[in-house]
Amino acid sequence: MTNHPDEDPLLDVKQAAKFLGTSERFPRRLIAQRRIRFVRVGRFVRIPLSALTEFIEPVEPMTASDIWKAA
Repeated sequence: MTNHPDEDPLLDVKQAAKFLGTSERFPRRLIAQRRIRFVRVGRFVRIPLSALTEFIEPVEPMTASDIWKAA
């Protein structure tokens, strides 16, 4: 088995919480609500680093004119 540096690293819940700057409960909640991608490795849950970066990706804020257009 070889490690490839271009592979998406898998983090456990504790590592994911540290990356997000939250408690371990928060990534567990995201997994339970299916708000982030995750994989099961046997009985273990792992979160791809890319799933966390997608989750925290900045979203362009809506302007007042955007809100009025949507109504």
